[in-house]
Amino acid sequence: MTDTVDATSSDAAPETGRPPVEDWATDFDHTHPDYAAAAPEIWDDLRERCPVAHSDRFGGTWLPTRHEDVAAIANDTEHFSSQGVIVTDWRPFIPKPQGYAPPITSDPPFHGKARRLLLPPFAPKAITAYEPRTRAHCRSLLDEIEAGLDAGDDVVDAAIAYTQHIPVHAIAAMLGLPETDGDKFRGFIHRIIEAPGQSPPVDPSETLEHYLTTAIESRRAAKAAGESGDDLISFLLDEEMDDEPLSTEHIRGTIALLIIAGIDTTWSAIGASIWLLAQHPDDRARWRDDPSVRTFAIEEFLRFYGPVTMARLVAEDTEIGGCPVKTDDWVLLPFPSANRDPEMFDRADEFVIDRARNRHSAFGLGIHRCLGSNLARMELTVAVEEWMDRFGDFELADADAVRWSTGQVRGPRNLPIRINRGDVRG
Repeated sequence: MTDTVDATSSDAAPETGRPPVEDWATDFDHTHPDYAAAAPEIWDDLRERCPVAHSDRFGGTWLPTRHEDVAAIANDTEHFSSQGVIVTDWRPFIPKPQGYAPPITSDPPFHGKARRLLLPPFAPKAITAYEPRTRAHCRSLLDEIEAGLDAGDDVVDAAIAYTQHIPVHAIAAMLGLPETDGDKFRGFIHRIIEAPGQSPPVDPSETLEHYLTTAIESRRAAKAAGESGDDLISFLLDEEMDDEPLSTEHIRGTIALLIIAGIDTTWSAIGASIWLLAQHPDDRARWRDDPSVRTFAIEEFLRFYGPVTMARLVAEDTEIGGCPVKTDDWVLLPFPSANRDPEMFDRADEFVIDRARNRHSAFGLGIHRCLGSNLARMELTVAVEEWMDRFGDFELADADAVRWSTGQVRGPRNLPIRINRGDVRG
């Protein structure tokens, strides 16, 4: 990652109409396509000249880029609230401590109770049970890609044909929702994560809130009729907190979290891993020829291309790295920037496939460390294993056509890959 960073962004974001960025240190916009395309270079630049950047956009937002500052904020629940985790032009209206998507938007002590409810379905043993169906799904997707190769097309958009489908399949299975609703899920993700507050109004019947309320009421009716389900929505309907059933708002927020965070993040991590391997034949060879390196490689994919930037709201006036911040300011937590801090990692700007010491923060830090990390690791591992087992030799077909998502989850949304027909393993 040695590209230089322009001090300005040349154009207003085409999808948002937002003005161009004058200087990432004083006017950054994480929803601008220029930020998505060059985020690692921007973080490196800021870490050197302005490690805690500020922007007046979104009503006031801060961007710390050093691991030390990101970790301090993530672990400070007194001065930084999780009531809002997605930066928008407005502040969340659902009050603390629950927030709108528990447990990720919850503050203590509510957070601990809400998180404990979800530990059993996301425990390693429970997630292992999903691996065979995930592997079978990946192979089915690869069969379709290979059929295209047989038809004479050696270029495939791996993001569209492969990576985006894998977490949709896994999350839909966990929730008992139709996998055919994948396009709806991706629409929700775009409006909420990639372009928060910037999309045209939608019909109320097309919102995530309506979709999930309908699903919850359907499960509730089935339960009343004596029909038990083995999906996560049914599980939450049976759970209690403080001797009371979970409210519809609590269940809906938790399921929304799983759809938004569980799909976009994993699809981004898989795509970034394939993007890297497409450009590094030595790493592909090492993966193929030395299976012992694969566990280290998965963690290095997560460190080097961890997709998630979380957010906090300042709860009380305080400071970040010596910079005073005010109550209700937004603070972005770019965990991927923390993962590239040379003060934390040796050769931080290099992908080291056999990196053994790798305490990365791709899954976050503090009390909100990702509850779904076991699921994400399983999906990433299976997806890369199956891709590499099927296609031994591949490369970027058009580097300029790769498009990275905007907002707080970064990953390839278009990933044209040329596959060498001489090394399709099938």
